[in-house]
Amino acid sequence: MTAGRRPPLPLRAAARAVDAALEAAVPLSFGRPGLVVRRALPGWDRRPPDGRGRRVLVTGATSGLGLALVRMLAAAGADVVATARDDARGAALAAELTRTGTPGVTVLPLELEDLAGVRRLAAALADAAPDVVVHNAGAMHAERAVTGDGLERTWQGHVVAPFLLTGLLLPALRRRADARVVLVTSGGMYLEPLVVRRVDSPRGYRPAVAYARAKRAQVELATEWHRRLGPGGVVLHAAHPGWARTPGLERSLPGFARATSALLRRPEDGADTLRHLALAPRDAAIDAGGLLWHDRRPRAAVRVPRTRTTAEERARLWERLVAETGVDPAADPPDGPTRPDWAPPANR
Repeated sequence: MTAGRRPPLPLRAAARAVDAALEAAVPLSFGRPGLVVRRALPGWDRRPPDGRGRRVLVTGATSGLGLALVRMLAAAGADVVATARDDARGAALAAELTRTGTPGVTVLPLELEDLAGVRRLAAALADAAPDVVVHNAGAMHAERAVTGDGLERTWQGHVVAPFLLTGLLLPALRRRADARVVLVTSGGMYLEPLVVRRVDSPRGYRPAVAYARAKRAQVELATEWHRRLGPGGVVLHAAHPGWARTPGLERSLPGFARATSALLRRPEDGADTLRHLALAPRDAAIDAGGLLWHDRRPRAAVRVPRTRTTAEERARLWERLVAETGVDPAADPPDGPTRPDWAPPANR
């Protein structure tokens, strides 16, 4: 099949059927076999992406998916801003990029457990704002802890801080011709519903559950962004990378990493859809906004009926984040009123 040519209808139908069968089999879909098969299906774009003229901010870039994504974006010609939690990690990242001959990358500090640091980064980017933001940084913490901002750190790092950073960058993003924001979530979110009163695990903290709750909040927040801001402006999506072999996975879930070792993807495989959402030409799915992506396609955000989220609960999530950050990105939007009539896709 010639690169870029649309396959005939029967081949597209067959590809959709194979893709759907993979999606129903979680270990195959989330593991490396799913990506291998999908790459072989008609319609998968094998052309190298073109990142020239794009400026992409990637948080959590010192290892794993973030580091792989930075390298992939730079190889595509994008101008990349990569963040590290502190000066030592930033220096190590810069040295690694120099050693591997990765050009066009600026390294800046960002500690998500310090909201003042989030504000400093937004201010530092005011004169050279990105047109793509990939919220990749995150971690699973063994014990519950409260940050200096008075918030549980899993909740702050994965949800509150990215909400604040996106809100602060929103005026600049709106001035870009094709601005996009990507929240890197996890397939683990399928197991948890959004219950706003317990998103920060106030009682009975369990690391994997706290992580999944935060990741579910990210996915629902993607929908709420687009309900509030409406289509036609900054596009925001969530994406889960599948099961990738990263230092974070091996540190946080060593038993799972061992049990699924034969299925785990390489970090660059996990970052493939993130690069796609950052650099791919606009199409109807990308422009729709508010979707959950995996292996370059929008996916259902609900697999277990009890995890289905109501519009009221999403609204409570937004209101809590506005209260905790002091920023309401939907207030007085310069491009016109919000779109309260916007509805998420039916599969949600």
